[in-house]
Amino acid sequence: MLTSSVDLNAKIPNNVGLADDPKVRRALERWQPRFLNWWHEMGPTDFEPNDVYLRTAVSVDSSGWANYDYVRMPEYRWGIFLTPRDATPTIHVGDATGQPAWTEVPGELRTALRRIIVTQGDTEPASVEQQRMLGHTAPSLYDMRNLFQVNVEEGRHLWAMVYLLHKHFGRDGREEAEALLERRSGDADRPRILGAFNEPCDHWLSFFCFTMFTDRDGKYQLAALAESGFDPLARSCSFMLTEESHHLFVGETGLERIIKRSAELEQLDPNGDIRAQGGIEFDMIQRAINYWYSHSLDLFGGEVSSNAADWFAAGLKGRYREGSRFEDHRALEGTLSIPVVEDGRLTVREVPLRNAMNQILRDDYTADCERALRRWNRVLETAGSSFRLSLPSQRFHRHQGLYADQDFDPEGNPITREQFEARQAEWLLQPEDNAYLSSLMVPVRGPGQFANWIAPPSRGINQQPLDFEYVRL
Repeated sequence: MLTSSVDLNAKIPNNVGLADDPKVRRALERWQPRFLNWWHEMGPTDFEPNDVYLRTAVSVDSSGWANYDYVRMPEYRWGIFLTPRDATPTIHVGDATGQPAWTEVPGELRTALRRIIVTQGDTEPASVEQQRMLGHTAPSLYDMRNLFQVNVEEGRHLWAMVYLLHKHFGRDGREEAEALLERRSGDADRPRILGAFNEPCDHWLSFFCFTMFTDRDGKYQLAALAESGFDPLARSCSFMLTEESHHLFVGETGLERIIKRSAELEQLDPNGDIRAQGGIEFDMIQRAINYWYSHSLDLFGGEVSSNAADWFAAGLKGRYREGSRFEDHRALEGTLSIPVVEDGRLTVREVPLRNAMNQILRDDYTADCERALRRWNRVLETAGSSFRLSLPSQRFHRHQGLYADQDFDPEGNPITREQFEARQAEWLLQPEDNAYLSSLMVPVRGPGQFANWIAPPSRGINQQPLDFEYVRL
């Protein structure tokens, strides 16, 4: 029984009535030590003894849902939290719009729903694995704490998907839940499902780009799934969005702080040489943006997709803010113009809306990213720098969809493979970039102190001062 109250005293904190569901409760309690074994192996293991100033979900109310206190990460109260339903839920999109939502999995949609849940669930432990060593090179205790907050909440998001698998998919679900702990980011034999979650994230510029761009993809995927006609999935994703906002904050403000500090160092140096002052050059920041943004674009899937059309028609997945932004929730009419390459030239193809659902979501994502770029460029303008950052074309450096087997420059113009290879060092992070960035990643562990290459934030966490001891080392 889904309620607004949370059983905080249970072995697994929840508001889904596990106390009255002994079969699922026992299954999850058997999975729990396996999760902890994975955390001990693949999480930020070296910091397990340390007290970290973390927020923990204690409620599903819109306000006051989190408690802040010192916690050791292995003792974090990972739980299962679904947004309570206010009324009888209905299907928001597709052919059955307006009909009662499903509280159990329709047989004909079982395979599709399981695929959606497993794919979402697989991203959560993957990001923890990608980031597991970053605590050793944190530029401040403030940033270290934010890293660990992201990590434990990705772990909780994994719990959200695992609950759905155990509750609604029987033996198949239990096997999928085990497999979520067996795959490894970047492993040649057991990689994570989606490409961006196998990319190395071994310095803090990549971490901030990951939380800015890749976690922002998560925001739009979760928002689309929050429109699902499968009510337990919609409620799970709705609450996950509450926590996800902090991850995006970490990425957007982290990059802004690097940009601000680089602009300061540019002004300090008589030749405007940021690297000579121990900072991160703007063109290197631009290459990192190009790299992570393009990989994140792939996560939305193909620009033209029959799966996207089928899932929308079935009511499994909607658009971003479906209820407030769209009047027609069936999308049976209309098209979306999508650029394609024919005979070496760009032309436009009109694609039926249902087949273009991935692209509609990707365009919303791009608009959100462009908003952040405008904010960063205002920082550069205020600092007196002439440099401006930009997003590359959606066609640039793609590995999925219409543009995967073709080459484009950052402006989206078709080019040859030879032209791309000749100039990719200008456009994407290179080994020498990563070597230089790694050389800057010297840990700073004094309260209120920050590495030279990043500016302090404007305020602390939960109204704490910047010199607060966010991690007790």
